[in-house]
Amino acid sequence: MANDLNDQDSSHEFWYSGKVTRRRLVGWGAGVLGATILVPAPWRAAFGQAKPYKIGTIQPLSGTGAALGKNALVGVEMAVDRINKSGGINGRPVELVVADDESKPDVGRRKADKLVVEDKIDAQVGGVFSNICLACMPVWEEARIVNIISVCLDTTLTTSKCSRYSFRPFDYAPAQAVAFAPYLVSKMGKKWHIVFSDYAWGQSTRDAYVDQIRKAGGEVVGTTGIPLGTADMTPFLSKISGNFDGLLAIFATDGVTIGNQVYDLGLTRKYKWAGDGAIAESANLPALGNKIEGFVGINRYVPVLEGPLNTPAHKKFMEEAIVRLKRVDPSGPLPDRFVQSNYEAMNALKLGMEKSGFRGREDTMKLIEALEGLEMKEGDDFPQGDKVLRKEDHQAFVREFIFEIKGGKHRIVETIEKEKTFFPPACKFASA
Repeated sequence: MANDLNDQDSSHEFWYSGKVTRRRLVGWGAGVLGATILVPAPWRAAFGQAKPYKIGTIQPLSGTGAALGKNALVGVEMAVDRINKSGGINGRPVELVVADDESKPDVGRRKADKLVVEDKIDAQVGGVFSNICLACMPVWEEARIVNIISVCLDTTLTTSKCSRYSFRPFDYAPAQAVAFAPYLVSKMGKKWHIVFSDYAWGQSTRDAYVDQIRKAGGEVVGTTGIPLGTADMTPFLSKISGNFDGLLAIFATDGVTIGNQVYDLGLTRKYKWAGDGAIAESANLPALGNKIEGFVGINRYVPVLEGPLNTPAHKKFMEEAIVRLKRVDPSGPLPDRFVQSNYEAMNALKLGMEKSGFRGREDTMKLIEALEGLEMKEGDDFPQGDKVLRKEDHQAFVREFIFEIKGGKHRIVETIEKEKTFFPPACKFASA
């Protein structure tokens, strides 16, 4: 790393308040690729001889998802730091064990095995790429470890490939499509072409929008898939033409690429321009400049203090996240859904552990039962808003924000309350 490690250790906060006492550093310019964050020395006296809970977190800290993974890790660390400062969980501190999946499913699977066998974690919070979440889910199930999904949006995670051991305490593609499709059809245009990131999440999200746009009275005239990580999308985008009203884009890591190239090809001047909120996350806005102006998106979280997000709890969350993000990225991006959902995922696990009196892996079934139907109330733990983890499929439903980029900033144009995003469960758990 470019920075002096001793300087980092002596700073007021590195990863989270306190010292990282054991770690493996592998040349990632922005931070640690794999580390165990132990209980900081100033807190040991407060916890006495209490055995720490070991919580694993798999994030893409290198590879195509590194920019998303660093923000996701900030969110988990924010929650763990706050938990430990508040007396831990059930009187015990939390020890965070960090693993880098390198944005690759096979690596993620190996790291999951290591967390289970070598690090002996009690539970897992993490996951950005849906294909990696899907690759790791059998590991958690075989080891009988609770897995709190913190970002992955692929529909099948809580439908056809659901697991009794995995929970998603935020939205998923069908809920977003239910919330957004009526707005797209009634306010922007009847006919749509969908361009999407061609892997598990993008494919399932495409399918959800095709279904919901049609149910809202609209039409999807065509779809174009672009492989994840494609630097030059021109060969794909240049083929998009015809008589339709809007271009709906579904991308996450390639948000800057798609945003710049659809503009450069003139597609955003020819068609209405909308899509998944990940395209216009705050970290992407500087690189997109005025090319993203007028983009209409949907997201479970936007970094603004307006409407239902103008609360003391959200203000506190934003202020701390901004400080931490600036240490990772000197440009000082505002927090995004990757920070928010990881922060809230760790807090959901905390509530379940408290409710069940969780001691360790031997209490996994008690923890599962405590998480099923868990109500999460808006406040310091959940600044995004109220949510409930549905028992039948371990899927949560949350309020959604439809926004427009105006003057280089997010502006909420409509809030869809969680009750209007419900989608019927389609999950059959295997025998525990």
